[in-house]
Amino acid sequence: MSLVRLNIKGISYSQTQNGAYALILSEVDGERKLPIVIGAFEAQSIAIALEKEIRPPRPLTHDLFKNFSDRFDIVIKQVIIHKLVDGVFYSSIICERDKIEEIIDARTSDAISLALRFQAPIFTYKNILDKAGIHLKGNTDPDKFTADDEVLMDEILLEDDISDSNDLSNQSLQELHTQLEQAVNNEHYEIAARLRDEISKRN
Repeated sequence: MSLVRLNIKGISYSQTQNGAYALILSEVDGERKLPIVIGAFEAQSIAIALEKEIRPPRPLTHDLFKNFSDRFDIVIKQVIIHKLVDGVFYSSIICERDKIEEIIDARTSDAISLALRFQAPIFTYKNILDKAGIHLKGNTDPDKFTADDEVLMDEILLEDDISDSNDLSNQSLQELHTQLEQAVNNEHYEIAARLRDEISKRN
């Protein structure tokens, strides 16, 4: 399978969902975008890495990992978003120490946060981009995040939230508990939080 390199286009905050963000990855030498829903902490970490002038007074978790890796001569060579299952992206960090290469499983938001700090390239497979990639209308600059992009990303986040809410109201308690376990196993923590809230309302 062929790899496609991605750049970070920007982060969109949902005006309708508190704490919901969409990280937009842009296809290099192409027009498709890959939106990935992430949490507030991950969005903050990525935003800080993008803004070189911002320096937190104490290291964030990803900064600590970078400092730790530098101390022990570990280098991240690249990040690959290698799988998409039920709306959840799975990623691998390719790192190297003493000329020995290792592959480490990671949440996509964490992998991208680290890729930024190591200035490592980000890739995905063509079939994932074919399945989940979208065309943002009205934007001819692939690296510039416009108001139209913000509106479209907010619609994507809102549609996701509405579909989740409708599904939850029609589920039995047993189904909710099963979905909660699956959401945690898939590291889809925002969905897990909504499921937990729905279960709490019924108890």
